[in-house]
Amino acid sequence: MKKQIVLPALLLLFATQMEAQKKWSETSKGSFNRIENKGGQTLGYSPKSGVKILTIDGLAFKDLNKNGKLDRYEDWRLPVAERAKDLASQMTVDQIAGLMLYSRHQAVPAPAGGYFGGTYNGKPFPESGAKPSDLSDQQKAFLTADNLRHVLMTSVENPTVSALWNNNVQELVESIGVGIPANNSSDPRHGANKDSEYNAGSGGAISQWPEELGLAATFDPAITEQFGTIAAKEYRALGIATALSPQIDLATEPRWNRFVGTFGEDPKLATDMARAYVDGFQSSPKPVATYEGWGNQSVNAMIKHWPSGGPEEGGRDGHFAYGKFAVYPGNNFETHLKTFLDGAFKLNGGTKKASAVMPYYTISYNQDKKYGENVGNGFSKFIVTDLLRDKYGYDGVVCTDWLITGDEGKTPDVFAGKSWGTEKMTIAERHYKVMMAGVDQFGGNNDIKPVLEAYQMGVKEHGEAFMRNRFEKSAVRLLLNIFRVGLFENAYLDPEETKAIVGKPEYMKAGYDAQLKSIVLIKNQKNTLPIAKGKTVYVPKRTTPPGVNFFGFPTPEKTEYPVNLDIIKKYYTVTDDPTKADFAMVFIKSPVSNGYSKADREAGGNGYMPISLQLKDYTAVDARAQSIAAGDPVVDPTITNRSYLNKTSKSNSYPDLNTILETKKAMNGKPVLVAVTVSNPMVFGEFEKEVDAIVGEFGVQTEALLDIVSGKTEPSGLLPLQMPIDMTTVEKQFEDVPHDMIPYRDSNGNVYDFGFGLNWKGTIKDARTEKYSVKK
Repeated sequence: MKKQIVLPALLLLFATQMEAQKKWSETSKGSFNRIENKGGQTLGYSPKSGVKILTIDGLAFKDLNKNGKLDRYEDWRLPVAERAKDLASQMTVDQIAGLMLYSRHQAVPAPAGGYFGGTYNGKPFPESGAKPSDLSDQQKAFLTADNLRHVLMTSVENPTVSALWNNNVQELVESIGVGIPANNSSDPRHGANKDSEYNAGSGGAISQWPEELGLAATFDPAITEQFGTIAAKEYRALGIATALSPQIDLATEPRWNRFVGTFGEDPKLATDMARAYVDGFQSSPKPVATYEGWGNQSVNAMIKHWPSGGPEEGGRDGHFAYGKFAVYPGNNFETHLKTFLDGAFKLNGGTKKASAVMPYYTISYNQDKKYGENVGNGFSKFIVTDLLRDKYGYDGVVCTDWLITGDEGKTPDVFAGKSWGTEKMTIAERHYKVMMAGVDQFGGNNDIKPVLEAYQMGVKEHGEAFMRNRFEKSAVRLLLNIFRVGLFENAYLDPEETKAIVGKPEYMKAGYDAQLKSIVLIKNQKNTLPIAKGKTVYVPKRTTPPGVNFFGFPTPEKTEYPVNLDIIKKYYTVTDDPTKADFAMVFIKSPVSNGYSKADREAGGNGYMPISLQLKDYTAVDARAQSIAAGDPVVDPTITNRSYLNKTSKSNSYPDLNTILETKKAMNGKPVLVAVTVSNPMVFGEFEKEVDAIVGEFGVQTEALLDIVSGKTEPSGLLPLQMPIDMTTVEKQFEDVPHDMIPYRDSNGNVYDFGFGLNWKGTIKDARTEKYSVKK
């Protein structure tokens, strides 16, 4: 009887002591629970996932593999390198193969069809009854059957949906396998162009910034680092822990259609900008000691594209077979590495180096002197292992660009796989070649099967132990980037906190201020600008000719106002009668074309066309008679010369020239202002003398442009590129050499060279122009 009284008392005493030793508290946050460890890490988990909480030394830990004990990888007190090695050693070959996958683009919710399409219980989203934050059938499949853990997000309906979708993803992956969280990622989404595969971002309120080339136009790396810091906070609030950016290719080829996504052509400026961008994204406000200088607000930066996709022959882009070659006629390969070696790999912050690298699609033509291969950079052992890893000591993640292991299209202009130099291999053989080149991850591949086939090829050639070691090496690198940003501790989001962070007013203001500082006043004849608010303006409509979009789909001709007139009306009275206007404002875009014509090929030509940087029709009388590189062993093996000598092309902006000239005539001597959305260098000589003022912008809001025009803000931007005198200098420059064009001199005697810009007093000369001056 006495024992029956004492035993409960002892148990109560023991329970009380245990409770006193407990150093954590738990709160329900709806779909997940949050645990605060006193003096330790904050944890998040879903009660539905089957994960139990272990109490060790009074602290809480997640039993991710559900084995009832604390594994080293589950112990947040240990260094992340030790945790990653422990987990990699426990993973099956199938689990590591899934970790090596990087999903195709995922819109939230998935549209009914097209490149980003998906279904919900077998039905298109509008007919399914699903919530926008639900996982699509395809997402469930690749997360479970294929063990994929790296997801590329594109558009989202709004920040709340993004947070809820993230939580649904994390709950699913937490419930299976060894509990590896999803590492969601994004292409640039802060005001980027939405119609390109490599910039298919945004969706929902988020701070708006100029394009990368616009950040370069500020000539102020501090602004770029500020962007990275703010963008990282918004990314993490959206559930994004990896940025597929920045694009630090040196843009030495003026016709390349990805020029606007770079920091321009100057090695020094682009290097400083690259460093600032990565430091901003990867530096956490509160670094965690065991995370190696990272923190749970850090965002991994995947820099692209090693060893630079900038010197594309003739400006044709490597997304297509017609643009598979990068060439180096100026023997300037090493210069293109500076943004990586001296920028993204030499950070000022505690993370030291960018966490991941993406090689470009292109074949760096004749640069492999060791093995003599001309293959796409992601397939090249010389480019990835011998250079990046061995010579330059980079041991972070290397991820292929999207779809390099896929089969190419039936003609060079079809958007499909980009297996340049390995066209005759099978898909599995390409995966094996990528793996043996030293690459860790396959971009744009949701399917585990070819990775497992590649593994067996390696076993046959090198043995099981060799391939297991090879797999674990990549697994450790990939896991480190998940551990370092705290996802193993807490990958869940509170939607209310997300709403408060994404698009925060102070972030919006910072982005807008950067837009203002990126705008370049290029011409200001007789101090035409500023033009006071309240004046009457004529804005002509803009005609876009019929053509094809990035994915090759036809686009119809359209004539429309180039901007929202309601915004213009906040500053000026708008009239459609030029005789009643005080001034005219003509909105144009810098010209560009794609460099290939299927019709020319079908007519017996080689299909290759000049890319024009002028508005009027261009005939390439100064082009190379023989291309530097050529060859497509599957699609078009007979074409050994990609020259476009004496061929004529029409830019996609050719109606703009007529609009400018007609507006000049209609205004009858009253001021004409041209606002150019700059994506590439362009030839200004066609119209400069006909207009009174020219303003260049790199993806900004109309309000920002009007704040400059109206004088509310003084312009301070500088050209981060040369503007060529004509197309002859474009043809004669070398694709791999910066600053090698003859720049245009306008009617006022100003030279539109790198670093040029005007303010109200005249040509800008300040600390920035001194620091980044190019000695000639």
